[in-house]
Amino acid sequence: MYVPKESQPKQGGGAAKGRDGEKGGKRKIVAQNKKARHDYAIVDTYEAGLVLTGTEVKSLREGRTSLTDGFVQIDRGEAWLHNAHIPEYHQGSWTNHSARRKRKLLLHREEIDKLESKAQETGHTIVPLALYFKDGRAKAEIALARGKKEYDKRQTLREKQDRRESDRAIAAAKRKQRGV
Repeated sequence: MYVPKESQPKQGGGAAKGRDGEKGGKRKIVAQNKKARHDYAIVDTYEAGLVLTGTEVKSLREGRTSLTDGFVQIDRGEAWLHNAHIPEYHQGSWTNHSARRKRKLLLHREEIDKLESKAQETGHTIVPLALYFKDGRAKAEIALARGKKEYDKRQTLREKQDRRESDRAIAAAKRKQRGV
């Protein structure tokens, strides 16, 4: 029996929402590097495209990746992502990729030149913060970062804890005020 296309249920559900062609579409975060935000003071962030193979994209969509040891290096005017762990696709065959290969990042020439000059300064490095899909394309959020000392890390944790405690106290006072 023939069923017209308009009356057929749509395939994929919410997967097509991010591909509607609008700029600044939804980001589906695959992996985050929380350790980088703890260990480094973020100076500037950039969004870069990734050059991936088919099995890497499929493995990313499964969401089993890690950026904890990853770093970005600029070599001969090209940005490369090193040590990002994208595991082999379990249904892949001989076309599977190696898990920790270096991957090319797609950035504008001005961005690469700026990152290269800043990264050569003492104490600066380029670290990946997140991998995500935006409008169906794999993207990496990278950051120019400065390393924190141990006392800076403790100070940041202390400020975060103080902020959390004050927010709790304010919320409790508001609840008490409404209850009276």
